[in-house]
Amino acid sequence: MERPVRIAIPTVKGIAEKYVAALTLLGAEPVLLHEATAEGFDGLLVPGSAADVDPSRYGQEPVGNKNTNPALDAHQLAVVDAFVRAEKPIFGICRGHQLLNVYFGGSLVQDLPRAAHHIFGEVYLAHGAAATEGSFLAPLYGARFSINSSHHQAVDKSGKGLRVALTADDGTVEAQQHESLPVWSVQWHPELMCGAYSRSDTVDGAVVLRWFIEQCRERRT
Repeated sequence: MERPVRIAIPTVKGIAEKYVAALTLLGAEPVLLHEATAEGFDGLLVPGSAADVDPSRYGQEPVGNKNTNPALDAHQLAVVDAFVRAEKPIFGICRGHQLLNVYFGGSLVQDLPRAAHHIFGEVYLAHGAAATEGSFLAPLYGARFSINSSHHQAVDKSGKGLRVALTADDGTVEAQQHESLPVWSVQWHPELMCGAYSRSDTVDGAVVLRWFIEQCRERRT
């Protein structure tokens, strides 16, 4: 019997339950990771969090950031580096999307204007977005589809090797992918668009999570 795909989640206790639940539902084996290694794992999921990436990581002073967690930044960036060096698949969600952009040398919008779909907190409003032609999302969901949203920061300048895969109507970068590495990320929360959290006003988040699991399966050794 084929073993489950093992996906590492570098995080702190208490913020990973919904990611664990979604991956488990789809047949993967999520493991909370507390050291900077890619050994023994098929892929990496960098999750969301209420903590902003420290702006010093991309050469800026704080301007409207809510809170930072330097220890979490250091841990997650070290784990990302280990997986990049191992050329293993990586998928970022929300803060994870932003952190990956910073890892590759990009910057962030520290405090978005309070547009309706960028409410930060426990409100996950639905809004439309357009997929870039040739992106990993277009074959999964089509050229235009509805996603959820809860964030006050966003990608500003894309990191080296990253290209935009999905854009909201107001220009917010909603997804990116690397040109040569197996690295993808989304600003939205697919784990809150599937299973017990499925909703009628967005697409099914299980589709992209299942796709990532298959990328991990195909590339594992």
